[in-house]
Amino acid sequence: MILTVTLNPSVDIRYEIPNFEENKTNRVSAVQIGKTAGGKGLNVSRVIHAFREPLLATGILGGTLGGFIADKLSEQGIPHDFTKTQADSRNCIAILHDGKQTEILEAGPDILEKEQLTFIEHFSDLLETANVVTLSGSLPNGFSQSFYSQLITLAAAKEIPVLLDTSGASLRESLLAKEKPYLIKPNREELIELTRGGAKTLEEALQNPLFREIPVVLVSLGKDGALVKTKEGIFRVMIPTVEAKNPVGSGDATLAGVAVALKRQFSFHDQLRYGMTAGILNAMQVETGAVDLEKFTFIWEQVNVEKMK
Repeated sequence: MILTVTLNPSVDIRYEIPNFEENKTNRVSAVQIGKTAGGKGLNVSRVIHAFREPLLATGILGGTLGGFIADKLSEQGIPHDFTKTQADSRNCIAILHDGKQTEILEAGPDILEKEQLTFIEHFSDLLETANVVTLSGSLPNGFSQSFYSQLITLAAAKEIPVLLDTSGASLRESLLAKEKPYLIKPNREELIELTRGGAKTLEEALQNPLFREIPVVLVSLGKDGALVKTKEGIFRVMIPTVEAKNPVGSGDATLAGVAVALKRQFSFHDQLRYGMTAGILNAMQVETGAVDLEKFTFIWEQVNVEKMK
C-alpha cells in the first residue's frame, strides 16, 4: 500500500475570467471543474488511484472545509484516514485570465502541538501496512520545519522509502537530517535556492554535498523533461512534445508515477519513465491530478533515459 501524506490540504476553486479587470467587480459565469479536494498530496493520491494501486491518503483536516475534502475523496473512491484539527482547512483559488493563472493561497490552519502529536501516532500506526510513503506540499502553521524529517525517520525505522516533494526550509531540514528520503523533486528554481546559487549549471548544482546521500534527486525541467542524479551519475530524461491542456499538478503526477513503479519493484529507469509518463498524461488533461491510461503506452514509448557523460 502507498501512504500519501497531505498535511495542508485545501478546497481548490478555479475561476475562468477571460477579461479579468483589477479593482473592479468580476463576475464568474461558471466555476471550472467545480470545487475539488486539493493539495499536492491529494493530486498524488488521485493519480495513484487511477493506476489502480492500493493507497491510503492521510493528513490533517478541520472544520466544514475539511469535511468537504473528505466527502470529495469518498465520492472518488479514494481511501482516506485523516486526523482532525479544531481549526478549519483552507481554500485555494486559481483565476484563469488573459492566458495567465493567478493564484490566491490561504496559509492554512494553525495546528496545535497536541494535534501534531496525534498525527505522528496515527502515521506510525499506518506505517504498519505501508510499502511506500509520499510527503507532499507545505507545512501548516505551527509545525517545525523539521516535521517532515521526523516522519522520514519513523518510515526509515521500518525500511519504507519516502518520496518527498516540498521546498524551502522544510526540504533543507530533511536533507540535513540523519535519515534521508529516497527521492526529492525540486524544480530548477528550488535547486538553485537549495545550493545558494553558487553553481554555474544544473549538473554542477546536483554535485552539491547536500545531495550526496539522497538516492534520487529528480529536477523537473517542464517541457524539457528532467535531470536526475543518483549514485550512478546524472541522467537526462527526454519526453515527447504534447498539447498541454493544464500542466498544473504534473509534478504531483510524476511523483505518483514513481511511487507506483517503486511499489511494483520496477527498475530505476522504469521508475523514471513511469513518473514522467504520468506527469505528461496529467498535462494533457484539463482536470488536475487526472491521467488517461489508454494513452499510457503511447507516451511511455517516447520517454527515454540516458546517462550523461
